[in-house]
Amino acid sequence: MSSTVLHVRDVVKRYATVTAVDRVSLEVESGARFALIGPNGAGKSSLIRMVLGLTRPDAGSITLSLDGRHAAPGPAFAPRIGFLPEERGLYQDVGLLRTLAYFGTLRGMTRNNAERAGREWLERLGLSDRAGEPVKALSKGNQQKVQLAAALLHRPSLAILDEPFSGLDPVNQEFLLELIRDLSEQGTTVLFSAHQMQLVERLATQVAVMRSGRVVLEGTPAAIAEQWQTGDVLVLQVGEGADVSALASHPAVLAATTERDTIRITVRRGEPLSSLLADAARHYTIHGVRNERASLHDIYIRTVLGEPTREAEAA
Repeated sequence: MSSTVLHVRDVVKRYATVTAVDRVSLEVESGARFALIGPNGAGKSSLIRMVLGLTRPDAGSITLSLDGRHAAPGPAFAPRIGFLPEERGLYQDVGLLRTLAYFGTLRGMTRNNAERAGREWLERLGLSDRAGEPVKALSKGNQQKVQLAAALLHRPSLAILDEPFSGLDPVNQEFLLELIRDLSEQGTTVLFSAHQMQLVERLATQVAVMRSGRVVLEGTPAAIAEQWQTGDVLVLQVGEGADVSALASHPAVLAATTERDTIRITVRRGEPLSSLLADAARHYTIHGVRNERASLHDIYIRTVLGEPTREAEAA
């Protein structure tokens, strides 16, 4: 049976005249891969800092339940939490193994155990033959993987990963996807933020979308798709290099993108498609038309732009 690892209730955080987090409530269950997504300035980082205990809410409460301890975030939870910050920071002139061992001791590991775990992680990362090299000798992607290892070396119960995919190439993105899935299967709860919606859709078991300091959409990916009754993406096969701006002002178009010979149009609900298709036919040679189930990316765009779900409209 799952249990709640993180309980956020009506949390508010203000900075001067700005309300960064506005009455946010959410629960993260044990073993979940919980994605916190939203545009820049939505309040994600402010919420993460409060969960870590780096700042405190101005109102509301946050409770962590880890290894039998139930309390507000604070130093007592540090050995049970792993944190990958968005702003990366490693000691550039220090060797890889020494770096990992140092971070392990900061989380309460003995030096020997930290070094042993560090060697295991370097082997897993394919960097065991470079254990003595300084961090600065690595590529940006490999440095990021080492920093991730530093955050997870002590086998935390809760891993908080702020933009873990940033700067990674597709191969390393796949590596990280598998690593996070493995963590979850081994019992680690993962709370992460990301802007790569296709990766979030593949990884998350739960999603919360923040906008202007509030959670405006939450649920499993399947439940969110059901709320939207998705299928409102029109895909046109056209000639190479089509200029999507020709349709941008059409009242039925919420968003439109183009890639090679394909135009993807997120259609505004309630608008007839006949005039949209007629306009498209005037501007492009159309080789094919199909309707697709909206992806998490499409749902995210609609949510951030403030369009309600059909479920909300009915209510």
